[in-house]
Amino acid sequence: MAHLPPLPWDATPQFRERFEHYQRTRGFVPNSILTMARRPAIAAAFMDLNRAVLYEGTVPEELKMLISLIASQAAGCRYCQAHMANLASIYEASDGRIRALWDFETSVEFSAAERAALRLAYKAALVPNEASQADFDELKKYFDDGQIVEIVASIALFGYLNRWNDTMATELEEHARGVAQRTIAPVGWVSGKHAKSGATRTR
Repeated sequence: MAHLPPLPWDATPQFRERFEHYQRTRGFVPNSILTMARRPAIAAAFMDLNRAVLYEGTVPEELKMLISLIASQAAGCRYCQAHMANLASIYEASDGRIRALWDFETSVEFSAAERAALRLAYKAALVPNEASQADFDELKKYFDDGQIVEIVASIALFGYLNRWNDTMATELEEHARGVAQRTIAPVGWVSGKHAKSGATRTR
């Protein structure tokens, strides 16, 4: 059960255009942002950062979604795992690629460049952080400096979101739960603390 419930859309009418965009593109408005909206400046700053990190630049959006997903898997945030399975799917990652992500080092679903980015994301999301010079040396074989900034920004963005949602026990939206059930539940995902009040926590 969430420690704070999300606000209704009409509590922050200044965000209606953004919320309508989320509804159209993701299938729902994230409860995480509706909870942040109690402090509109925080919600606005987050949404601007989210857009700059994930939707601008030259690293393919699909890869950034998978980077964010593996970082969330390493950090253990079930809410963010479901969200990024949904966004990875929206950005045309196959269910097979999403499901194989935890085995990215050996799976034929991923290229050497993708493995380098996913390896950094996994190691950087651990506590303590395990990212090394060797990881960056490998990354530089495939990505320029600006792209490396995008990759690290994606990891860092989810450092914030993983802490936010795991601490708040943000309730998972039905649409995101359904995508997670289809894509990552077969390899061990459960909603845990993010289950809808009264729902079975293992679904």
